[in-house]
Amino acid sequence: MYASLLSALLLGVMPLVGMTGKSSAVEYIAIAPPARSIELHTPLSASGVIVMDAESGQPVYAVQAAMQRPMASLTKLMTALLVVENHQMDEVVVISKNAASAVGNRAYLPQGERFTVGDLLSALLIASGNDAATALAEFHSGSVQEFVTAMNERARLLGLKDTSYADPIGLDHANQYSTPRDIALLTKFVLGKPEIAQRMQMRWERIWSVEGSEVNLSHTHALLHKSHALIAGKTGTTDGARQCLMSTFEVDGRQYIAVLFYSDARYEDMKAIMSAMSSTLL
Repeated sequence: MYASLLSALLLGVMPLVGMTGKSSAVEYIAIAPPARSIELHTPLSASGVIVMDAESGQPVYAVQAAMQRPMASLTKLMTALLVVENHQMDEVVVISKNAASAVGNRAYLPQGERFTVGDLLSALLIASGNDAATALAEFHSGSVQEFVTAMNERARLLGLKDTSYADPIGLDHANQYSTPRDIALLTKFVLGKPEIAQRMQMRWERIWSVEGSEVNLSHTHALLHKSHALIAGKTGTTDGARQCLMSTFEVDGRQYIAVLFYSDARYEDMKAIMSAMSSTLL
């Protein structure tokens, strides 16, 4: 039921009513003209792929797009969504010992210092900081485990039936998985949140704690620093997930969402997709 509801919402045939639980306002999603399918002549290393028209939600290319696999730090899209839906960007968060010592990729947030929610959201989406993810989860729910419960409930309400969360970071775990299709649908939804969309587009940022410590952030999506066609993105890498990538890009005035799972060369894969899209639209 939830999957069909989400599909209807994304295709613009139903009103979006109070999705966050905080508003009864009714919003209508415009229906886009149909996108054109593409053919790839260069083999991709990724074994799970979807390319979706960002306006209509229509897939234009897919390979094993509904197969469940580890999603690594693409997990942080849901972490960001819960934060944006429930908090103001100027709220202040104290970095706990647990957050500061998070394993894996970190933004190196000093323990005991205070940052705004907006700055931690930047550390989460630009630098993919596991410390930022942990700090935001603790701030929102009081504990990481309680936050995970909220993540899974939000996924259920969004109709992401093939997605499960075990932490706000994306570490390998039997209960941490998704599909390229679910991540593309989630991306389409979160791009409607300016606080998220703007940060996923930023090549770099500098944030400061209330105490004055400076933290420099550089986007983990390497192609975002090189290609003007790319608009936004999010990376993810673990041993179990291998290389994951979410990219939004524009071809001939039209925007697309591409999601790659289990890749050995995600940037070469992404360039092959963009090249194929350009050829198709010539």
